[in-house]
Amino acid sequence: MPLPKPPAKRGSVLDPSAFDAQSAPKPSRRSLPKPAAVEDSSSALELQPPQQPVAAPPITPAIALPVPVEAKTPAPVAPAKPARAPRTRSAAAAAPAPVAKPRRARVSTGGPAKLFVLDTNVLMHDPMSLFRFEEHDVYLPMITLEELDGHKKGMSEVSRNVRQVSRELDALAASQGEAKDFDPGAGIALGRTGHREAGGKLFFQTTFVDFKLPDGLPQGKADNQILGVVQALRTQQPEREVVLVSKDINMRIKARALGLAAEDYLNDKTLEDADLLYTGVLQLPGDFWERHGKTMESWQQSGSTFYRISGPLVPSLMINQFVYLESPGNAPLYARVTEITGKSAVIRTLKDYTHAKNAVWGVTARNREQNFAMNLLMDPDCDFITLTGTAGTGKTLMTLASALSQVLDERRYTEIIVTRVTVPVGEDIGFLPGNEEEKMSPWMGALDDNLEVLARGDTSAGEWGRAATNDLVRSKIKIKSLNFMRGRTFLNKIVIIDEAQNLTPKQMKTLITRAGPGTKIICLGNLAQIDTPYLTEGSSGLTFAVDRFKGWPHAGHITLARGERSRLADFASEVL
Repeated sequence: MPLPKPPAKRGSVLDPSAFDAQSAPKPSRRSLPKPAAVEDSSSALELQPPQQPVAAPPITPAIALPVPVEAKTPAPVAPAKPARAPRTRSAAAAAPAPVAKPRRARVSTGGPAKLFVLDTNVLMHDPMSLFRFEEHDVYLPMITLEELDGHKKGMSEVSRNVRQVSRELDALAASQGEAKDFDPGAGIALGRTGHREAGGKLFFQTTFVDFKLPDGLPQGKADNQILGVVQALRTQQPEREVVLVSKDINMRIKARALGLAAEDYLNDKTLEDADLLYTGVLQLPGDFWERHGKTMESWQQSGSTFYRISGPLVPSLMINQFVYLESPGNAPLYARVTEITGKSAVIRTLKDYTHAKNAVWGVTARNREQNFAMNLLMDPDCDFITLTGTAGTGKTLMTLASALSQVLDERRYTEIIVTRVTVPVGEDIGFLPGNEEEKMSPWMGALDDNLEVLARGDTSAGEWGRAATNDLVRSKIKIKSLNFMRGRTFLNKIVIIDEAQNLTPKQMKTLITRAGPGTKIICLGNLAQIDTPYLTEGSSGLTFAVDRFKGWPHAGHITLARGERSRLADFASEVL
């Protein structure tokens, strides 16, 4: 700390009276300000009661205070009262003071609740979107109800969602009682049907709204009518923010071009950024042994070494998460978290599937992440496994090899069921002939390719032996369609869901809940190759499953980072 500068001039000599004043006792001087402050505060408090009944809870103090100040407060005290008001109220509450009075005291933002106008595709995408806007209000234009009525027939996912929305709207309308007692202007409380998280109200368009759109926009189109309703509502209610919520990008662009607020529906997204997705792998710091070695316990059991650690690293760990430490000159550490109790965790070293002696159906791991994945796939205690990664990282090959080993060699499971979403990359080729398995065969080209690789690895059996093995393998693999999964229960089977990134969260839940006792479900996918419309990396069912199952003792996830298919495939994945 630098020293203070030396004095520039000599100090003056104090008078003797100053010494006497400093040495004299001062009990009265210390006690006098306190009564003055008390009187000051009491006098201020005496002036507060007339203001409290006048200011309703939703009204901000900046509006309520000036009336009593002018009416009852003496002139000398008046300047002090506004100075005290900001200290008793938050800045956020005082900021929207000039805005008109809020309708509900429940609004947490300090101003009026927003009014969200929902496009039809939002309700088709998420039938529970009505209850996802917390304390804000929801407005449904009449054209939205008309479009819902036009899509209610059919067996598709959209039709089912529309029918569920109709049931929710009917339940909300029925909760109001008799129709003659219903006031459309007051709205319907969204929490009446048990959705306590929804604190706003639902409003229907019951009257014709007069709006003026640019002449270039067709007035009869449904999207343009919704834009006109948003424009009219903003004119009728200037004191509150009116926002259009739509999954249609072009409609949001048109709304912004007209000067209207528009947002995407983001509540269905598990993550805002796919880079934040749980990877299942954690690199240990370089000083791991120095910081945790003093309190570490270690023992050996069943051919593995266990370490019990405690320290600052434990809160960042999860069950079945893989940790590694690679430092030059030292033996690497590859382990998996098996237990977390309080401030301590237990990690267990892994089986090395990169060595040829531990090969699974002739397949060995070629990198660190593949070794982690093989440890998960061969673990009988893991019931749900998700593998993500770019093309050529070995997801399908490792999964098939581990599944065949556990079905044919260890006889832990009875058969393998393979399914996938039938979403074409290009144009649809039309209807396919045959039964369920024959219709699914063109979609299972990846399965056939990997089975060919596994069968080609056995060169000692000869051509007849390979043919017999191939027949045996195919007899244990069943190809099923997603369309017939509802209501089924799989017992002691391995279910492989390929291209799982094209599943919605609802479809993913339907498939996972098919698992019976002794069943293992493995989901494979590449989040960079989503073909389903209106599905993104953040809203994919695979992302949903990875995020919800992380930390469960019987589930695991690995993100494979390095491609092993060929140098051409690796380079294409990087540059294209």
